[in-house]
Amino acid sequence: MHDTPKSDAGAAEKRSGVRRAFVASLTGTALEWYDFAVYSAAAALVFGDLFFPSEDPLTGTLLAFSTYAVGYISRPLGGFVFGRLGDVIGRKKVLIATLVLIGVATFLIGLLPAYGTIGVAAPIALVVLRFAQGVGVGGEWGGAVLLSSEFGDPRRRGFYASAAQVGPPAGNLLANGVLAALGALLTEAQFESWGWRVAFLLSGVLVAFGLWIRAKLEETPVFKAMEAEKSRPEAPIREVFTTQPRALTAAILCRVGPDVLYAMFTVFVLTYATQELDMSRGSALTAVLIGSSVQVFLMPLAGALSDRVNRRLLYGVAAVAAAVWPFVFFPMAAGGSWLPLAAGVLVALVIHCCLYGPQAAFIAEQFSPRLRYTGSSLAYTLAGIIGGAIAPLLFTTLLSAYDSWVPLALYIALACAVSLVGVLLGRNPEAAVDEDEELAAPKTPAAADVPVPR
Repeated sequence: MHDTPKSDAGAAEKRSGVRRAFVASLTGTALEWYDFAVYSAAAALVFGDLFFPSEDPLTGTLLAFSTYAVGYISRPLGGFVFGRLGDVIGRKKVLIATLVLIGVATFLIGLLPAYGTIGVAAPIALVVLRFAQGVGVGGEWGGAVLLSSEFGDPRRRGFYASAAQVGPPAGNLLANGVLAALGALLTEAQFESWGWRVAFLLSGVLVAFGLWIRAKLEETPVFKAMEAEKSRPEAPIREVFTTQPRALTAAILCRVGPDVLYAMFTVFVLTYATQELDMSRGSALTAVLIGSSVQVFLMPLAGALSDRVNRRLLYGVAAVAAAVWPFVFFPMAAGGSWLPLAAGVLVALVIHCCLYGPQAAFIAEQFSPRLRYTGSSLAYTLAGIIGGAIAPLLFTTLLSAYDSWVPLALYIALACAVSLVGVLLGRNPEAAVDEDEELAAPKTPAAADVPVPR
């Protein structure tokens, strides 16, 4: 009877810790993806003219998207460095470092002079800062997933891990909202001259808020248990490649389709709508804004749904839908009207929720707890190179070469087929649940260690 208040207090403290971890994972990732999304939108809208001036607007956009790709190519470095540290020194310390890195890089982009002021030094500096952004994001995602999922019930991993998945649409929503507001308040000349910089400079305030939240957190229970058992890996990168190659392959391949789909309907669609459909920048941004706002609410629901149904089956069905939808979208949007474009983007991002919501849990549960930060980070970042990094470049190149939407749709379908292969290679959640519960179970002393009564 006397233990009941203590038990209730412990349960309440645990629930509070789970809520704090969920919020910290969501807000921190959203803030980092705000930085990343501001860059993506600016690359599509203004960077071509400011940093890569060319007589052909499409060529300038192509060069701007090449710096977009740098942010993905640099991610594996973040995955290698911060993923390893996350399994060795802990999740919390690494997540604070990644937040600082990407925030400082984004703030400095907002201060960067354009090509017309400092010449070729401008695009070079832009590439360097974009590289730093990518390193930060590469180390962020795996830790954000584990921050929320390792505090929560492993049987509800789909829901808890989805906190990190809400970050991209929330950050995209915030970034495009800021850019849309600036576009509405400023003239075209003002926006291209200095207005876009405001969105980058705001990251300083946002990152300070994210640091305040993360600094108040404790280390995750799973990492504490590994510390207590002295089971932290000494060479986690080597162990992942040598002992879990199938898990790494499955986790990499499953990401390709969702990455390409997201790049189309949140990044390249801005270029397609303005340059091919002759729509205004504000109209295209508003369409993406609506889709992203819906994703913020649907992403956790999709993650929770994957806890109740077969996660792999849900992922597979959504991948098929993602492969088919572009063949509907492009003819539907061809008339240049805003409503069909917005509806098409919305449906695409709803399908993306059914892939991206469960994705964090699916990737994390491919790896054992002691290698989970490293394995998840490597999978996430390496997949980004063959998925999201080259997608805008390929979309731009294919459209320029063929002047048709059909190659774009075929490219998305191929990427989704790659994800289906990854799903088939992956393991079911039950194995990971058993590993987490065994690690968290109270350890009984060995018989030899029990004192014998005299």
